[in-house]
Amino acid sequence: MKRLCVFLACLVLVGVNLLQAQTVRITGTVTSSEDGMPIPGVSVVVKGTTTGGITNVDGKYELNVAASAQTLVFSFVGMKTQEVAIGGRAVIDIVLQSESLQVDEVVVTALGISRTKKSLGYATQEVKGDAVTTVKSNNFMNSLSGKVSGVQIKKNTNMGGSTNVIVRGSKSLAYNNQVLYVVDGVPITNNISNISDQARGGVGYDYGNTASDINPDDIESINILKGSAATALYGSRGNSGVVVIVTKKGAEGKKGVGVTYSSNVTIGSVDKSTFPKYQDQYGAGYGPFYGPAGDTWFDSRTASGAFTTSDPVNDPLYDWVPTTEDASYGGKFDGHPVYGWYSVDPQSPWYRQARPWVAAKNGPITFFETPVTCTNSVSIDNSFDKGSYRISYTNNNMKGILPNSSMHKNNYLLNATYKVTDKLTATASANFVVQKAIGRNSTGYNDNIMSGFRQWWEVNTDLKDQKTVYDLTKRNITWNYDGGLTKPIYWDNVYFTRYQNYENDGRNRIIGNIALDYKLTKWLDVYGRISADSYNEIQEERRAVGSVATTFGVSRTTQGSGYLRRDNTFNEVNYDLMLNFNKALTEDLNLTGIIGFNERRTNNSYFTNSTNGGLAVPGIYAIGNSVSPLPYPVEAVSTIGVRSYYASASLGYKNFLFLDATARQDYASTLPSNKSKYFYPSVTGSFLFADMLKQSWLSFGKVRLNWAQVGNLAPFDALYDSYTVNTPFNGSNYALPTTKNNPELKPEITTSYEAGLEMNFMKNRFGFDLSLYKQSSKDQIMPITLSQTTGYNFKFVNAGELLNKGIELTLKATPLKSSSFTWDINVNFAKNKNEVVSLYPGVSNYLINSFQGGVTVNAAVGEPYGALKGTDYTYEQGQVVINPATGLPVKTPTKDHIIGNVNPDWTGGISNTFTYKNFSLSFLIDVQKGGDIFSLDMYYGLSSGMYPETAGKNDLGNPVRNPLVGTPGNYTGTCGGYIVPGVNVNYATGVITPNATRVDASDSNGWGYAVQPNKAFIYDAGYVKLREVSLTYNIPSAWLSKVSLKGASLSFVGSNLWIIHKNIPYADPESGLSAGNTQGYSVGPLPSTRDFGFNVKINF
Repeated sequence: MKRLCVFLACLVLVGVNLLQAQTVRITGTVTSSEDGMPIPGVSVVVKGTTTGGITNVDGKYELNVAASAQTLVFSFVGMKTQEVAIGGRAVIDIVLQSESLQVDEVVVTALGISRTKKSLGYATQEVKGDAVTTVKSNNFMNSLSGKVSGVQIKKNTNMGGSTNVIVRGSKSLAYNNQVLYVVDGVPITNNISNISDQARGGVGYDYGNTASDINPDDIESINILKGSAATALYGSRGNSGVVVIVTKKGAEGKKGVGVTYSSNVTIGSVDKSTFPKYQDQYGAGYGPFYGPAGDTWFDSRTASGAFTTSDPVNDPLYDWVPTTEDASYGGKFDGHPVYGWYSVDPQSPWYRQARPWVAAKNGPITFFETPVTCTNSVSIDNSFDKGSYRISYTNNNMKGILPNSSMHKNNYLLNATYKVTDKLTATASANFVVQKAIGRNSTGYNDNIMSGFRQWWEVNTDLKDQKTVYDLTKRNITWNYDGGLTKPIYWDNVYFTRYQNYENDGRNRIIGNIALDYKLTKWLDVYGRISADSYNEIQEERRAVGSVATTFGVSRTTQGSGYLRRDNTFNEVNYDLMLNFNKALTEDLNLTGIIGFNERRTNNSYFTNSTNGGLAVPGIYAIGNSVSPLPYPVEAVSTIGVRSYYASASLGYKNFLFLDATARQDYASTLPSNKSKYFYPSVTGSFLFADMLKQSWLSFGKVRLNWAQVGNLAPFDALYDSYTVNTPFNGSNYALPTTKNNPELKPEITTSYEAGLEMNFMKNRFGFDLSLYKQSSKDQIMPITLSQTTGYNFKFVNAGELLNKGIELTLKATPLKSSSFTWDINVNFAKNKNEVVSLYPGVSNYLINSFQGGVTVNAAVGEPYGALKGTDYTYEQGQVVINPATGLPVKTPTKDHIIGNVNPDWTGGISNTFTYKNFSLSFLIDVQKGGDIFSLDMYYGLSSGMYPETAGKNDLGNPVRNPLVGTPGNYTGTCGGYIVPGVNVNYATGVITPNATRVDASDSNGWGYAVQPNKAFIYDAGYVKLREVSLTYNIPSAWLSKVSLKGASLSFVGSNLWIIHKNIPYADPESGLSAGNTQGYSVGPLPSTRDFGFNVKINF
């Protein structure tokens, strides 16, 4: 045994000596070039291996590396990565350079072309993928709000709803103003499949926009191309700006397999400032209009609900809630027993029972559930000698704020690169997305639960009781019975609506491309790519038997039940061929550019059908289960072809002077064959002056100028007339379309000018980027109104001009920076002024859309695009004129008065990031100044007496709903009512006196739409929001190395935590119907939510 122990000890000693002979200990310190301070947390890795570590608080590191190791790689966020040869050294000290706006910083621009930022003659703004993944949203663009100047991002509160993204103002009067999305150089569709009724506040759903299919966890960076010069190479598709997205790939130069896993849980709660606060003093009714004589606050019925009785002793009449009403201008709550909806149905727990007359304990806010979103993502990446790949999968499950609402999304992505030969490289990408949703909230005025909660509600209705009777019966036992107490009159039981009258939808989508890049010479290569974007989408809407009848089906008629199905199919294929060159002409001159060709085919098909006249058999949701003969389905198939030739050249002189030019010529199938060709040019220039001035305080300086022309295509099928096929009636029949087409259409043309100044100071610690621009969009394609004697209502023409001009400013600063602490600030500001310069000769107004309440949104000559029109006050010497007999304002007799402007005065954002050692705290303040929004909820809700404004004390200290006592100037006692500020005008004498007449507010005629003009319900849509907060802890590598992890972080995040300031009552200023040109109208939106989340990210 002793000999064995000695032998083993010898083996150990030999092993230790061999190990020491095979490894080398290297130490050193990493400092910053800016201030010479040590940098903690720098990654130090042996190139081509996973061996490494990080620097400590003092910037020091220590590694045991293989004796064969050749190179160390030093990397840190915000610093340029350095590779250093070991060369037998045991001590290696490194100074890292900041990469903030280095002259060689590279950004991805049009067509996926990488350019040095210094050479660009136009404004772009790049954000990294962390900006959309740390604080997650259902649509990644929502996470950019307040982070990019000149980009107005408006999210609404609909579950999975569409996001409106406008860059530098609207440029098209009648057609698409949304940005183009480009992923890894390939344009993808951003279709919004909402029906036209939904956009104007009718019955419908917001099905979102398809750009939301992009998975934020797969995004490496986002670059916003704002002006026409930046987007000219995309032709007509880039007219409204371009969002260039680069997805994550396998890491080059880092051999071996890496695995990243991230998980997020977000929990929301209702922001009560965006939901009604109800008065709790008065109940159901519109005034003292009930009972046998029509002069009391309650109906008179027997316990069984009859209006009369033959036995007053044994079957007397009782007070009943006026169930036919949907307002709260009724009797004052006093606790006396009252019969109501709960007393009607034999299956009700309170059948034929009276209950105390009190405000509900469980109001509408208790209807909402806790929204929860869970996101799990895993990715595998690998890099090897001839290529790399990355595979990712993300699962997102969202439970909505409403009962029976959820959305599920699965996203799969593969990116791969393979070097076939030294000259030939192949790349491929495939993204497969599966999305399913159920129970989206309905929008608009009718058939919208939120419209009931916000406009027409009895505050005595207890939502818990409504849930109880639905859970017991699964029937539509409503609070809003008709006069015979047999069926709903206006509103269904909200739980019946959510569990019986719901929609569901799904979309399967694949986006992919394959490309070959062959290097012909050192300075010239040829690139070919085929890409495709395709999806199939289904939308199903159902209405159960027993529901309140509303607009439904392809005929858009009033129906009490039914089933509707839409099938949408989209497919687009792009073929690209490009020659890329980068040639040093002389020692001082360099020429780079491309010559390219693109062939695009876009196919759309829509097919919608529904039952007619209701469901023949309750509960069977199928097209064939129709009471009446089926109508003709709504179907459309479109194919659009565009062929393009383009070129781009950039000439650089001594790395400080750059001149660029681009040209693109398109041939489009939607234009007349003899006019299908159109040309888009641009010229840009940039001058870098910092090196010439040679001032120590000036780190970087650039002046840029550009000019460009881009356009917008005519829509499909706008050239030649075709007949409309009607539903058969005594045989087939056809009709002329409502719009006369025009075979002479031309593309819309936008001409833009831009100037910019970019400067950094004090070793890039401070900097700004300023842009000034002017854009004129002419030859607008628009339908003008025709005399109906022509047989048409409208005709397509080229006419009109839209003008946008503005300023954008981005500020960046690092006020404090030390070895362990950094404070970074980013500020974005943008102001755009929009004007409709002209329309068709003789036309001064183009109607964009019209809404319930008589309000319209318009393009009026001399006004901004998006002018709100309606009734206004009458003014005298700048003061509101009041009718001295009623105390009510005198409304204009017509609805064509400008009462608002949907465009903001300016937008901005301020973000702060504090980094201390391994901790990082950041928050974003998002600001919009101005812009107007009309609230239909306040228009009707005030008149129905729901809100506290209608039930408090007046200026005399009396209940405002008390009857008037006395006369103007001599009101006495318990007088109610209120005074509208203004003046009384005696037009005979010209005498103007302050108004002293009180408005009678004793019934619902004293408030809201009945007495006030539309102008009274226009609110400033400005806001100040705490948009995001995040606290992240990066776990030290020294800890992780013990469990074989390369990196890990924990984050606590929050979004939309606080609306610091807003003007519109009881709603979010961003609330709206959907994305698109129709904005500035709020009707029955969901409340917004405050969301809190927790993230975990682990790298293996």
